[in-house]
Amino acid sequence: MQKVLEQTELQSLEEQTLPEIHAVTDDEILAYLRSSGKIAEVAAQVEYNMLILKLCKKFDITISDEELQAAGNEFRQAHNLLSASETQNWLEQQRITAEDWAEGIRVKLLEQKLKEHLFGEQVDSDYLNNRKQYKQVALSQILVQNLTDALKIFHALREENASFCALAIEYSKGKKSKERGGFAGVHFLPKLMPEVASAIADANEGEVVRPIQTKLGYHIIRIEKWFPVHLNESLREEVIDSLFQAWLREQGIQQIAGW
Repeated sequence: MQKVLEQTELQSLEEQTLPEIHAVTDDEILAYLRSSGKIAEVAAQVEYNMLILKLCKKFDITISDEELQAAGNEFRQAHNLLSASETQNWLEQQRITAEDWAEGIRVKLLEQKLKEHLFGEQVDSDYLNNRKQYKQVALSQILVQNLTDALKIFHALREENASFCALAIEYSKGKKSKERGGFAGVHFLPKLMPEVASAIADANEGEVVRPIQTKLGYHIIRIEKWFPVHLNESLREEVIDSLFQAWLREQGIQQIAGW
């Protein structure tokens, strides 16, 4: 009897149909961004792109058709879009037109050209004069809101040899560090918040640094590894970006992406 009832229930479920879901509109996407608290982040990026375009116009920086075509080819190769049909399918999946895609590439190229125009010639001298600043560091962190909790965690790590991973999962208010058991990734030193960069600059690998106060709260940081400094192309881009972000702050414009 029970088996018969289960089969009847299963058949009933199979006969039911899910409501049809239409493709969402731009207005519905915008409403979701607002309701999920993500609209400010998107708006900040839009404002940043607008700033890039205005600065490029001011300095008469442009992108040629050849440069745009080369960048588009490079993008397709990187994303394995080797045919026109594969590219079109990708555009449809992203819900954008070829013009939207090309504009995104154009703005990125303009940003790179602008940074090079402003600070390209300064990179070598700035690197030589501030070599110590351009280190990269792998670190873990626990972020809490009050000093009492910060000191408690710091004491547990220093004096009781507590598990950094376990404490991060239990206490950290930083979403990424909490999810990763405290690991906060590898960072270029000047890209960190100034208070953090200053506090850890001379710390040794494996050291747990005393709580550092920033506008986000109190950071308890452990240095996982320092990386040697070599001015390769990747680091050169980091140096130029650091100089550009510092210049924006001097102009009263806050950095878009915080750590």
